[in-house]
Amino acid sequence: MASTSSKLSRSLWCNSHLVVGIPRANLGASFSPWKYSLHCSPPWRPTILSAQFSLGRSVQGPGSDSKYKSEKEKEYEENTRRGKRKKLLTLGLGGGLLIGAALGYKASQTAKKPQISNDSVTKDYILENKPPYFSPAREIRTDTDRSGLKITLYQYQTCPFCCKARAFLDYYGFNYDVVEVNSVIRTQIKWSKYKKVPTVVVEYKDKAIQINDSSVIVSALFSKLADANSSLEQVMDCYPALRYYDDDGKEKLDIQNKYFLMYNDAKVNRTKEDIVEERRWRRWTDDVLVHTLSPNVYRSPGESLAAFQWFDEVGNWPELFKAWERYLVIYAGAAVMYIIGKRLKKRHNLKDDVRESLYDECKIWMKALKKKGTPFMGGEAPNLADLAVFGVLSAIEGCQAFQDAREKTSIGVWFDLMKETVGKRSGQL
Repeated sequence: MASTSSKLSRSLWCNSHLVVGIPRANLGASFSPWKYSLHCSPPWRPTILSAQFSLGRSVQGPGSDSKYKSEKEKEYEENTRRGKRKKLLTLGLGGGLLIGAALGYKASQTAKKPQISNDSVTKDYILENKPPYFSPAREIRTDTDRSGLKITLYQYQTCPFCCKARAFLDYYGFNYDVVEVNSVIRTQIKWSKYKKVPTVVVEYKDKAIQINDSSVIVSALFSKLADANSSLEQVMDCYPALRYYDDDGKEKLDIQNKYFLMYNDAKVNRTKEDIVEERRWRRWTDDVLVHTLSPNVYRSPGESLAAFQWFDEVGNWPELFKAWERYLVIYAGAAVMYIIGKRLKKRHNLKDDVRESLYDECKIWMKALKKKGTPFMGGEAPNLADLAVFGVLSAIEGCQAFQDAREKTSIGVWFDLMKETVGKRSGQL
């Protein structure tokens, strides 16, 4: 058996099969590898290995060196290592590019964020050139205007903040022109760096002064009326605009003291408490009341479309805009504002029934009036708080939301009295 054992340590090929342990001399012409066996005790059958095995691993017999690798194996492993290195290099470069791009974008935004404010030399409110001429939608004239100012108001007819500015101008009897801005293409304010409305351009002596933000318009022009000896330029120096960029890279404008009145040396027959209370209600109008309007006006697709159809009528759009511009504003605007109204409801934490939020704020205002015991918050005559509340509510006067507010609250009585008083345009007398 020793000689047999030494013979079994060899391997040979036969008809594309590897026969293990069979001496070649013992193979005859009629050899069949599936039937052949050695006469051993116990009987033994040869092991048949398929030749169609992977070349990635060799068949090694006893005594072979496990560390030995063929040229093909070495080439295969080297290619594998090169593939891994290439993959790692590609991932590293790609990741580096992404991180670099992100850091570069962040750096560019950070460079924009520092505040940009007026300095002692540059005055942003003074225009280098007068705006291009646009035919006024209306020219408001009165014989009682003693301001000497030529005012042009750029507006949307039913924007609450524009209505607030208009209520102030009307009550105090200013002469002014109204330029209606197309709310979609905004052709009429493309000349301006400030892209919102309302904005006012005042031609004063040899200068053109632009006043932005409804509350600044009211405060600055009222301050000019209160102190006739001060120039409008001196007044505007008291309202520096602080510009900054938010986290989304959008430029923001903030005027910290926009609710303050600059009386300077003018004599004022008002108490400090009265002035502070007026300021508080003006801020409440902008921060609270106005945010209940859009979710109510655009509460449903039907209400949204009806509101824009009313805007078309009260704004006299058929006379001001081309037909395609009107229809674009009406139908596209109604759809967009319906969606925006839902977002505003969530942002400002209004009640599920947004009407209730509107009713609540109207009741708060009327409760304060009742406690004061006078027709207006200003006493026997409206003050700037009355004009602010009346102005923003007049923006929805023709909408179902305001009709419902009339029925559910007592706001209609005060509103009608304000409408009559403002219409007299007698605030400068």
